[in-house]
Amino acid sequence: MAENLSPVSVAAGVDSGSTSTDAVIMNKEGKILGWSILPTGRGAAAEAEAALAKALEMAELQKKDLDRVVTTGYGRENVGMDGVSITEITCHAKGAHFLNPKVDTVIDIGGQDSKVIRLDEKGNVVNFVMNDKCAAGTGRFLEMMAAALEMPLEEFAKAGLKWESDVHISSMCSVFAQSEVVSLVADNTPPADIVHGLNQAVASKTASLAGRLGRQQQEHTYMMTGGVARNEGVVKALEEKLGAPVELSEHAQICGAIGAALIALGKE
Repeated sequence: MAENLSPVSVAAGVDSGSTSTDAVIMNKEGKILGWSILPTGRGAAAEAEAALAKALEMAELQKKDLDRVVTTGYGRENVGMDGVSITEITCHAKGAHFLNPKVDTVIDIGGQDSKVIRLDEKGNVVNFVMNDKCAAGTGRFLEMMAAALEMPLEEFAKAGLKWESDVHISSMCSVFAQSEVVSLVADNTPPADIVHGLNQAVASKTASLAGRLGRQQQEHTYMMTGGVARNEGVVKALEEKLGAPVELSEHAQICGAIGAALIALGKE
């Protein structure tokens, strides 16, 4: 178990996700020495080794310099590395607490699922809810919608900020939503309005997921992690639905790998 890991000097965390594989190298002082983000494509084991090698190159270290590796994420059981595997729920909680100790609620929209995690003051998981039945409202959903609009993801992420008219997307099923988008394009609906409608749909689904954790009297401090945190339109729409600001970090996408590295170091 993670709580039984003895402290070490240099460790790595590898987050094997469905769309990206991330690696982080940290020292015992909690300094990030190197990191990497690679698209998952050749299989969990190959991408994990490649991501770790790239992070080690940035850190100017070799694999033999690592005292321990902890793996997490969608493909953690298939990575094939010697070490400990920890659920991404725990790792995102640890990573978010490291990035901002004031955060008590983590929203992770990943490639294939969405999670909302409630933390205590030490970054431990108190409760969580997860939507993993389909790709609705996930990074994969947004990728499919961007493809339907023939937009690169970077352009798609910014397009929804320039909307003028509300567009309602009635289905969160990837196949049906794609058909809706195609119909809206055929009706000459401005792409920015379509993207805004998609952002609102994703934000509504995510806020509803957060609501399943229950409302408390005190205000929550939210942080968004995962690749979708780079989508400005989704973040803004989510803030509106939650009625609260959403904290972001430059390391949002590697939050899970950071948490895995912290656990590998033996840090509580």
